[in-house]
Amino acid sequence: MHDVIVTLQGDHGNIDYTITAHDNALAHDWLNALEEILQSGIPLDKNFCFLGFPNTPRTLEYLCNQLNQSIHEINIYDWSKHGLESYVVEEWFTPDVVRFGEEYPRPKEFDGISLYLSPKHDVLNRIHNHFERLQGTVEMPSTYYLHGNSHIRKCIGQLNTLCHEMESLILSQRKHKMLPQWTRPSQITSFARDPRNQLRSEHKKLFLQNGYNRVFGGVYLHWAQIGKTLFEVFRDENSPDMDNTICEAINHLKYYSGEFDIEWGYDLIKGQYPWHDDQLTKFHAWLDNNNFNVEDENLCLGYAPIGQVEILKSFGTTNPETVWEILQQHMDICAIELRGIKRTYDYTWRDQDA
Repeated sequence: MHDVIVTLQGDHGNIDYTITAHDNALAHDWLNALEEILQSGIPLDKNFCFLGFPNTPRTLEYLCNQLNQSIHEINIYDWSKHGLESYVVEEWFTPDVVRFGEEYPRPKEFDGISLYLSPKHDVLNRIHNHFERLQGTVEMPSTYYLHGNSHIRKCIGQLNTLCHEMESLILSQRKHKMLPQWTRPSQITSFARDPRNQLRSEHKKLFLQNGYNRVFGGVYLHWAQIGKTLFEVFRDENSPDMDNTICEAINHLKYYSGEFDIEWGYDLIKGQYPWHDDQLTKFHAWLDNNNFNVEDENLCLGYAPIGQVEILKSFGTTNPETVWEILQQHMDICAIELRGIKRTYDYTWRDQDA
């Protein structure tokens, strides 16, 4: 298998890390799709890339300002020239609007229930609902998305990515204050307008084999479509009984692309932590109660592993928190190389069109 070399830039120079792809059918196909992306020169999305790092320069204030700017552009766009009614998002977002503060009681243990520094899920859900109405799905884009220009389409997409980035940042900063080792930084490596390919049965079996296991430096298939997973509905919406509205928001994974995600948190493996096993047991019971078969490969439950970052070779250490400190100083992908093809991305996430 061929390695993928990712170059990160920081204020004091660049660093590289190496991904070794696994030897499975999906990893082979992922490499081919990534090579196609690098050859085509499709832009890399730098606005939604390094998530869950508590000391990121993309602060909650910055993310709220970016969200408000995108909303303003959508609100003032002349939809009437396309025969559409105006679409107005009335909310205005600040850190206090999307996150509970430190005035709430701080629990002795990280229980996942206390409001202390936790995200306001109802607010984040409203943002995401606006995105779903304006975007539509891969198979059926909304009329707003179809008639919006490239700038407006990007603003619509920002509602989704900024919403998820805010939640990730809020959770990471909460965990960093309460239980630092459970901070869960990650990397979402996605591209604009990248080709999507139909998942095959042999690909989907990886989800069943791996489940919800995640390892430090593990590389996993990116979720290359719009819609919530069953696990997100179970976890974020307090295990609701399924109705038609909830079912419409769920979109089981059908595609793969050259995009990839990296887990930078500590290992989280079945049988390792009782609380994790308990959560999965409750999730499986919820699936059964709602007539979903946990062994159905078409649900694509969990994460499909496609590679592994060579941690020691790349960073000179295997300590996750030391690696986090290195990454937090180099949070901008400036090049990706595969099979002798090296694509350079000479813009940063601070640039207007990044």
